[in-house]
Amino acid sequence: MKYLPFLLYLSLCPLWAEPGVVVTLGSVGSRVRADNPDLAAANLAINEATGRARQAGRLENPELEVGFQHNDRFSERSFEVGLSQRFPVTNRLSLEKNLGSTQIQSAQREVAEVANRLVGEARAAVVEVLALRGRGELLQKQQGVSRELVDFTSEIADKGEGSVLDAGQARLAMSKFSTEIRRLAAEEQRAVGRLKPLLGMAPGESLTVSGSLPEMSLPAGMDPEGRPAIELARLAVLEAEQQAALERTKRYGDVQAGFFAGAERKVDAPEPAEKEAIVGVKFTIPLPFWDKNEGNIEAAEARAERKRKELDALGQSIRLEAEAARNEMLEWAKLAREVENELLPQAAEQTDLAEQAWRNGQGDLFTVLRSREQGLELAAARLDALKNFHLARVRYRTALGNP
Repeated sequence: MKYLPFLLYLSLCPLWAEPGVVVTLGSVGSRVRADNPDLAAANLAINEATGRARQAGRLENPELEVGFQHNDRFSERSFEVGLSQRFPVTNRLSLEKNLGSTQIQSAQREVAEVANRLVGEARAAVVEVLALRGRGELLQKQQGVSRELVDFTSEIADKGEGSVLDAGQARLAMSKFSTEIRRLAAEEQRAVGRLKPLLGMAPGESLTVSGSLPEMSLPAGMDPEGRPAIELARLAVLEAEQQAALERTKRYGDVQAGFFAGAERKVDAPEPAEKEAIVGVKFTIPLPFWDKNEGNIEAAEARAERKRKELDALGQSIRLEAEAARNEMLEWAKLAREVENELLPQAAEQTDLAEQAWRNGQGDLFTVLRSREQGLELAAARLDALKNFHLARVRYRTALGNP
């Protein structure tokens, strides 16, 4: 009895063990946003842009000038100290601050676009896993039916009422299901392996994809304005326009202003030494004679125009991508409903008739097996249509930047 608490502890340990990661088609997006390492690295781009924006729009540091001269022969010396500061004559500093703010927004939208792409990849991987699992479950059902056929053919063969060849043929057909189930299980593990890095999982950590493929439903609307890439392209246009405005301000250099003070001792023999103090101000004004920054201005304006064209092209591309994905969904949905509502019932009816005829001695086993194989192919075709529908739906949502 003294070992009872210890044995009870051991029996309960599995219940307290840390569970593996469980995701569904609906929850995988939030998991990617929370734990994907590539997304975590991309988030640092926001910090970089914030640092650059904090630095932008500042005056240059003032300059301290110190000078000293000494003549040993005549015991003459002078000392001068000055302080100067550069000031822009345009609104360059304000433009730099605005540009830094735009770059922060661009970094945020860039991170959002990375998240949109990674979530789309993860959702597609989950669809693949669920489709493979559904195909395996379908094969397991067919294997159960095939096992019943094996038992029946073996029983009548043992009694001498049936053919041993039929029993062997039924066993061979059942073994094909076992091989296919194992192949699908291997492909499912490969799909899970592609999904794990997207979820930021560690080696050896278990992953469970829960749920099943939902029924087909077409998403409403087609508005690409919520896509982070569109917002990023708009900000790129704004950034290019601000950069062009900034280059135009650089046609005029900064004005430098300062003051200075000095003391001097002069000897003019045979007169006694004289001491003088000097205080003054000075200005430096650059003259835009040779360099007016024309080349950089022209390049910045061309870049702004290019970004406008890229924005238009991207919007058109996204609309076409979303339209193609939606049209694909319509076709897969039509095919799946046709198979489910028309072809599968016909195949089931033909299988029942073929099996009944064979049991009554009016048909052969090959017809029964072929009829069942055709029913399985139709069920697999319906499942493939469902998978392809959801893959197209994932592409549609990714194209429009939907959460």
